[in-house]
Amino acid sequence: MGTGYRPLPILPVLQKTRGSKPIHPSTHPLIHPLTPHSPMNTPQTRQTLLSTLRQPNEWDFIVIGGGATGLGTAVEAASRGYKTLLLEKYDFAKGTSSRSTKLVHGGVRYLAQGNLPLVREALHERGLLRRNAPHLVQDLAFVVPGYAWWAQLYYGAGLKLYDLLSGRLSLGHSRFLSEQATLERVPTLKQPGLRGGILYHDGQFDDARLAISLMRTFQDQGGLALNYAPVVGLIKAGDKVTGVRAQDAETGETVDLKGKVIVNATGVFVDAVRRMDDPAAQSMLSPSQGVHVVVDQRFLPGQNAMMIPKTEDGRVMFALPWNGKTVLGTTDTPVDQPEYEPRPLAEEIDFILRTAGQYLTPAPTRADVLSVFVGQRPLVKADDTESTAALSREHTIRVSSSGLLTITGGKWTTYRKMGEDLVDQAIQRFGLPSRPSVTPSLRLHGWTETPAPAPLTIYGSDAASLQQLLGAEVRLHPRLPYVEAEVRWAVRYEMARTVEDVLARRTRALLLDAAASQAAAPRVAAIMAEELGLGPDWVRSQVSTYRSLAAGYLLQSLEDAPAAGSAPPAGQHPGQQRNRELVG
Repeated sequence: MGTGYRPLPILPVLQKTRGSKPIHPSTHPLIHPLTPHSPMNTPQTRQTLLSTLRQPNEWDFIVIGGGATGLGTAVEAASRGYKTLLLEKYDFAKGTSSRSTKLVHGGVRYLAQGNLPLVREALHERGLLRRNAPHLVQDLAFVVPGYAWWAQLYYGAGLKLYDLLSGRLSLGHSRFLSEQATLERVPTLKQPGLRGGILYHDGQFDDARLAISLMRTFQDQGGLALNYAPVVGLIKAGDKVTGVRAQDAETGETVDLKGKVIVNATGVFVDAVRRMDDPAAQSMLSPSQGVHVVVDQRFLPGQNAMMIPKTEDGRVMFALPWNGKTVLGTTDTPVDQPEYEPRPLAEEIDFILRTAGQYLTPAPTRADVLSVFVGQRPLVKADDTESTAALSREHTIRVSSSGLLTITGGKWTTYRKMGEDLVDQAIQRFGLPSRPSVTPSLRLHGWTETPAPAPLTIYGSDAASLQQLLGAEVRLHPRLPYVEAEVRWAVRYEMARTVEDVLARRTRALLLDAAASQAAAPRVAAIMAEELGLGPDWVRSQVSTYRSLAAGYLLQSLEDAPAAGSAPPAGQHPGQQRNRELVG
């Protein structure tokens, strides 16, 4: 198959991973083997997976959507022994799932709202994820600066409750800090009026890298995942959904797939899939967007984060150390329609910089911004609530009259519980053989007790193999921490298909320094072309489309250009333009 594309080598569907407990067909009779068992990280082609799709099989689960919720649901189903397929329209975590605040947390603002069950659940899930993916989730100390004695007491009491709700999976206990101790942890804090601070602990992670780890964990468990494979329609027998019609975005080929359970896990786009089932379906979401601004590490030196417990719009705001930079955010602005490349409003950027400037010295300015990224939240509508900041992040599962299961809401921290609840619901509704969840103790792909030093920590047990590839010592750009070998690894083993896939999600170059990522694009494209067997026309097209996309993460370009709307992602394949409106 193809239009000039050489088959992409990716992970074997079934493989053994250090520290994990994959289900293997030779020892587990419930798994339908998709490919022969292969050694760890043996390349396999995209064509092989497409060939598997053409076979007249019936899947137990077909999951539409390759973000946090879809990947979590797919891992949950496959690890219980169900034959599971995941289809993603573009790339894994292309949308909101790669543009979060990078926190695995209980949600301090939900504590203020009195939603203790949600906070308790999220804190429990935070502890499980820290245990199951230590190469991706780390403890992060937060400082809450205090400029009034009453605020110290009020927030100190709240964070003690936060500690209590975390139970046995606590990452550390909160405590009061003196003025001097506060400044030692956040030396750029404004000193006039500072009385001290409060220290507490939460989790930090790399969202897109967790998505890739989940994709590979899903493969380890016998699942089949395919990106650039939009679902273009639902198949029905009478009034019941019995499958999906999927398309290979690279060739335009379509294939009909049968499934016992069809899951709509497309985040802010769930309503579009619901209308494939029922054109009259009413919207169930009130989406909002959160903007994040990335500046240099000098604005927040050290390893401590800062939390501002109440801003002028009633939200909390964070200043976070992340990959050698400082992330500031976030906002909560209602949006009318979900977009694949949402853009920030000028007032959102001003709000973030103004709020940061009230606490930090020197204050970051627009000239200091290295990148701006935006995520959209799939908030479930509440009839009596106008402000999206007041809507809960609790997830919702709906079953249509045709049997389509839609899951939305929630957040990264609770992705595993969302998948567990969805599979439990499917077992009950569709009469599947009941099998208990194993994900509370399932080690994710790459798990290791001794991860490599940064920046290769995120690869876990795969880091040593990556370092054997060509270009392991060659930086992609002086301002970026990434090396050429990571590009080869992304293509061979992580299903990267475009320059955007590599610079936005396999590495985080786009979010850390958008201009530097633009400069690195030609070399990334050249390496990918070498791996994929593609020519100079592909390289030129990829560089052009990536630089256009990355311009939307630069303040100057944002001020000069209109919003991007729902345009397809940069780096699209020749057959993707006609799929502009396809969902999945």
